[in-house]
Amino acid sequence: MKVRPHKMTSVVGRLALGPEVTYTRRIEAKSGQVLVVRALEEKRVYDQVELTTGRMAHVGKGDVLVGALGRRDALRGFVGRVPERIQAGDTIHLLNLGGVLGEAVSENRDVGHPLRVEVLGMVTRDGSGVNLMDAALDEAPAGARVPPLIVVSGTCMNSGKTVAACELIAGLSQRGYAVGGAKLTGVAAARDPLNMGDHGARAVLSFQDCGLPSTAAQEDMAPIAKQVLRSLEAEAGEDLDVIVAEMGDGIIGKYGVDTILRDQEFQGWIQAHVLAANDLVAAWGGVRWLEENGLGVDVIVGPATDNQVGMRYVRDELGVGASNARTDAAAFVSLVEEAAFARSGARRS
Repeated sequence: MKVRPHKMTSVVGRLALGPEVTYTRRIEAKSGQVLVVRALEEKRVYDQVELTTGRMAHVGKGDVLVGALGRRDALRGFVGRVPERIQAGDTIHLLNLGGVLGEAVSENRDVGHPLRVEVLGMVTRDGSGVNLMDAALDEAPAGARVPPLIVVSGTCMNSGKTVAACELIAGLSQRGYAVGGAKLTGVAAARDPLNMGDHGARAVLSFQDCGLPSTAAQEDMAPIAKQVLRSLEAEAGEDLDVIVAEMGDGIIGKYGVDTILRDQEFQGWIQAHVLAANDLVAAWGGVRWLEENGLGVDVIVGPATDNQVGMRYVRDELGVGASNARTDAAAFVSLVEEAAFARSGARRS
């Protein structure tokens, strides 16, 4: 069977499926499998999906979408899993804006229930079911160079990580650095990688480029993270001076951030570590947790630094640099640049 979907979601962007897809009613229920679904309702909140172009589009009742099965474990969003068995005609849910599909098991009062969709079938190509892994990055050589790394992690989602990462990319680019961007954990969506590119990154890669719809419940994300980082210079086609890598979700959570941060090889690449924290308790706890796992923090950003009360506490009580990426991006970039490059003599300005 063939169909021309109304909306091709960003999670399947690397597959280059074209405007018309072939599908079968026989479905393999596994992570990354690409499905055709029909919207059973029209919502007023959380009612959009991200297209392969990066544009956001409203989902109307009856719209046919192409997305991919995956898991989500969002503290401030939906929790969903890949069902053990799926048949054509089943009702599942749109779990995120990028088009990740699954069975919702927990909702969030701020965004209501996840949009319900009817499964039409599984997308096929040359007679076989299509999976995100079909377009995954080739394995990078183990000895591929990883440029100096600036890590932006956070205490939870919506703590200011993406703003900090993008301001770093923009500021360092303006100061003459060739900057790469990476999104190492989270749920698949094009928004953050596109944002990094808009801010001046020479190349951007994410876990999604390795065929994952989500990093939730992955036993060890360190190998995927290292593959992304080792692949960035080849993607850019030039030597990079620095990579700014954002960790989606929080340092404590289900998305594998902790497995990356605990990896000894990964730790050896870090030149500066930025922690985005929502409040002072989060800042204190984040610093302590990272210390226990052999990692320091150079700069704290996010709502915890929205005024002088928070900045003074971070500097005086935690002994960590404090800055606000929203209100004084230049000062923030300077703090991180100093931490990452001044001691090595590689500073550009």
